[in-house]
Amino acid sequence: MMKVLEFRRRRKMLVIVVAHLLCILRCSFLSFAILDPIDFLALQSIRKALEDLPGSNYFSSWDFTSDPCNFAGIYCDGDKVIALNLGDPRAGSPGLTGRLDPAIGKLSALAELTVVPGRIYGALPPALSQLKNLRFLGISRNYISGGIPATLGQLRGLQTLDLSYNQLSGTIPWSIGSLPALSNVILCHNHLAGSFPPFVSQNLARLDLKHNDLSGSLSPTSLPPSLQYLSLSWNRLGGPVDRLLSRLSSLNYLDLSLNQFSGRIPGVIFSFPITNLQLERNLFSGPVQPAKQVTIPTVDLSHNMLWGQISPMFSTVQNVYLNNNQFTGMVPAIFVERLLAGSIHILYLQHNYLTGIDISPAAEIPVSTSLCLQYNCMVPPVQTPCPLKAGKQKTRPLAQCRPWKKKE
Repeated sequence: MMKVLEFRRRRKMLVIVVAHLLCILRCSFLSFAILDPIDFLALQSIRKALEDLPGSNYFSSWDFTSDPCNFAGIYCDGDKVIALNLGDPRAGSPGLTGRLDPAIGKLSALAELTVVPGRIYGALPPALSQLKNLRFLGISRNYISGGIPATLGQLRGLQTLDLSYNQLSGTIPWSIGSLPALSNVILCHNHLAGSFPPFVSQNLARLDLKHNDLSGSLSPTSLPPSLQYLSLSWNRLGGPVDRLLSRLSSLNYLDLSLNQFSGRIPGVIFSFPITNLQLERNLFSGPVQPAKQVTIPTVDLSHNMLWGQISPMFSTVQNVYLNNNQFTGMVPAIFVERLLAGSIHILYLQHNYLTGIDISPAAEIPVSTSLCLQYNCMVPPVQTPCPLKAGKQKTRPLAQCRPWKKKE
């Protein structure tokens, strides 16, 4: 009887030990799950379509006999790839060459896709629109060509879209503007053309479309008030923007230069928290009347058709570019005071219709200050070096100045 009881006790202990071992093995398997076969095959296709440029060793760790989740640039959650950073991110790395394989669209859990600067060419795969979890798409400074797939508008969770410094052409799909979660759109330095789509995301903070070939006008509601950074320079955009700009009170950077924008510059924008205001080389007209002292460090309103007297509210700006307009009258005395005190670093007033400035010919202008007064309706009382583009003529012909003096 005793032997039977001992046998049963040992058998029970053995069952407990085996169960415990099975639990350990099962937990270990779950902790080190094998990558999803679909993701595994997709990574193989991506690898076959790309190569390291000379000097790059990015793919040296991509040995498919080992766990792909340990490859450079790959991050997994369980058995799925959630981030793919193609190329060595260190500064100066040569990057990759080849094409982006459509198999990228098979990485169904992917939330982040980036490509370092290099020589990747060809079109953006339409299969990118299958990445429903994608939050960040950054493929800049390569040779991507063709159009932006309209199907990217299906990525409803996309927050950042950076396709800058490529060779993209065609239009910006309106479906991109309708993405509700966008916070950063950077499409600068491409060959994009056509009209400007409205952006509806109330989270949009940065929009950079400079150096393209965009045309047409901007509606007063085409951008959300959340915008902080707006650069549209070097395009062919036109029409008035006063109502649009008046709504963008969160702006800290604004560059609309080298376009064909027209109409008034709203005085309210000079009270926004902007650090750099670039509105030069447009068709803006009318007087410019800030409501209070302007604290923006750099204001460039040059090469427009602005007229009226220069507002003393600009005297608190460090770098003031008002040249090549139609300003008239005397330069406010406060400008001279701040200029001689070294508070103003650049004061460009050349190529206007100004009739005087109260400054002594013997005044000592600080070495760190640059003043240009030539080609106005006065003889400059001080001789200061001007930019070469200002020309050599010191004053305007008298015939050009008579109409303006009559208006005064």
